[in-house]
Amino acid sequence: MNTFEQYLQEFNSKVELTDFLLSFLVTAFFSIVLYLFYIRFANPLSNRKRFAQIFLPLALTTMIIITVVKSSLALSLGLVGALSIVRFRTAIKDPEELTYLFLCIALGLIAGANQLVIAIIGFPIILLMIGIYKYTTGRIRIKYEDKMLLSIQSKSDRLQPLIDTVTKHLPYVELKRYTQEKSGIDLTLGCKIDTAEQLDTIKKELDNIAPDTRIALIKQPDIIA
Repeated sequence: MNTFEQYLQEFNSKVELTDFLLSFLVTAFFSIVLYLFYIRFANPLSNRKRFAQIFLPLALTTMIIITVVKSSLALSLGLVGALSIVRFRTAIKDPEELTYLFLCIALGLIAGANQLVIAIIGFPIILLMIGIYKYTTGRIRIKYEDKMLLSIQSKSDRLQPLIDTVTKHLPYVELKRYTQEKSGIDLTLGCKIDTAEQLDTIKKELDNIAPDTRIALIKQPDIIA
């Protein structure tokens, strides 16, 4: 019984204002760092700046919720019941986006639990490992400002010849989206195009694979929602 009473007392302990402010500042700082890191290193199809704007409020909201519920057993149980009826309808288009959302939530959880040492040590290590992986795999060798989106709509039912044609003429090609439909293939590629002649050559070879192939080039990927 004494152990149970002690457990309840720990749950109902008051939150120190100094600890709360320190956790708040640490969470805000690392959220901004994550925002800048995501814009620089991530390779999503969606608008990276607009998506990254949710990092700060998401991490801070998570931190505040955990700070409040950790001091009350009733609030903790109430939170479980409330979340059980919540349904999120927004689809995540890219697994990379989901990874960064988990980082924000993890940051809020750690800071809300007042484990700031883990946040200060672990968070930079995670970002460092992601950055090293990006460099070693060549994912950021092409500057973001040089990237374009190439959309291809072809009546062909084979993906590989289309990819090979584009890859043969461009220094950088990354598959962003692929849709197989009855009418053919709808393809979106992240790429770097140096000259207009490259685009003309690609268009001619794609027409040889499947007549009336349609292509569209977008200079700034960030305008894609």
